[in-house]
Order: sequence, then structure tokens, then C-alpha cells
Amino acid sequence: MRMGLFGNKSKRKKFMQGNNDNTMTLHKNLKFTAIEQYKLIRANLDFTLPDNEKCPVIGVTSSMRGEGKSTTAVNLSYVFAEKGSKVLLIDADLRIPSIAKKLKIESTPGLSDLLKGKGAKISEFQSHLFDNWFVLPSGDIPPNPTELLGSNRMENVLNQLREVFDYIIIDLPPVNIVSDAISISSLISGMIVVIREEYTEKKELERCFRQLNLSNVNILGCVMNGTETGSKMYGKYKKYKYYQHYTTE
Repeated sequence: MRMGLFGNKSKRKKFMQGNNDNTMTLHKNLKFTAIEQYKLIRANLDFTLPDNEKCPVIGVTSSMRGEGKSTTAVNLSYVFAEKGSKVLLIDADLRIPSIAKKLKIESTPGLSDLLKGKGAKISEFQSHLFDNWFVLPSGDIPPNPTELLGSNRMENVLNQLREVFDYIIIDLPPVNIVSDAISISSLISGMIVVIREEYTEKKELERCFRQLNLSNVNILGCVMNGTETGSKMYGKYKKYKYYQHYTTE
């Protein structure tokens, strides 16, 4: 990576040590069955993603708010780091960011600062849980998130980050609410759509897939949140229309 992108002397705190309250967010604090489901998603993505891609960039979105996309993005990045890959989690929901709050870290500097030309050292975003897990929060909320995410600057930032990491996971806003996820679709390897059982509306989900298909987005699969992961569900994945469907909690 050219150090020009991450070049100033701004400082940032790492993850808070001990006494974490994120018991409902972080992978290591979840039930055993949920942990295994995240590992199953990781395994299936390893088969789905192109073998020759140096650093896959995986977007995580949903059709509407409240479906658990941010929690899914956090835990997916965690399990990739857990197996030894160098992973960056980016909070690109520049309208209602939540990852900094979930992980008890500062929200700035972050992605919006980089996209506005402000520098930072990549080491400032390193987790205390794994040396190979990094979290880039949203930064200050900008007035033009759609334009920023689809900009040449975003492409340049991602290209530089690809040289440093093995995987990049990006938390994106819901597809049906704003066009941010669509604007970045040409810059990512594929998209995961998060669904919440007994919450997601069928018409909203269909609209989401229609938008993604019209934009030629590579849909990697669906993650179903809030399911009863009993013995019948454990270790299995099904099909939702044309897309792989994984379950978790």
C-alpha cells in the first residue's frame, strides 16, 4: 500500500480491553450453533469466491433495516480472521453506521475521512482480539454518501487495501432504502443479502433482488437471521430461489 493514503499522525484507540458488552454481537460470545453457522458461511464462501482473486471484497446488505446485516458483517470478518487470514471490516453505512458502537470503538477517523483525502495509519484500526483483524469505521457522516461510495476515490482506496489484506468485508446500507449498495457494486466481488425470519417482508426481498439483478450484482448468497437452529437446521444450508441460503442467529 502507498503510505500516502494512510499517512498522517492521527491516533486512535484500539478495541477496549476486557469487559465487553457486545455479547449479542461478537462471534466468540454467541451460542455454539450460531458460531458453527458463521463458520459454515465462511467455508461456503471459500468455494464460491474465485480462486484467482487476490483479495475478495464482500458486500453485506439487506432489503430493509433491522435484519442484522451489520452483526453478520462483524462476525463474518471475525471468522475469516480466526482462521488466520488478514481481514478488514469496513463500515460503509455512511448514513446510520453501527459497527463502531457495536464493537465499542471510536467512529473517527474512518472511511469518510479517507474518501475526503484525509490520511490515517492502517495500524490504528487493528483489533486487540487478533493481530490480523482490522476494523475501519464509518468516520464522520458525509452529505453525499452515494457519490462517495461510487467514486474513483473509493476505487483507489479499495485497490490499495487489496494489496494489504486477504479479505475485505463491507457493511452496506439496505438496498431498498438508499442506492449506496448499488453504487459500489462494480467495485466488489459479490454481495451477501441478510434476511431476518418473521421480519423481512416478501415484497421487500423480491424488490431487493430485482434491484441487485438489474445492476448485475454478483449475489453470493443469503444469510437467514433469527432462526431456530435446532438439530434439523444445524450444519445445513438450503436454497432461496437461485441463491444459497445460510442460517445463523
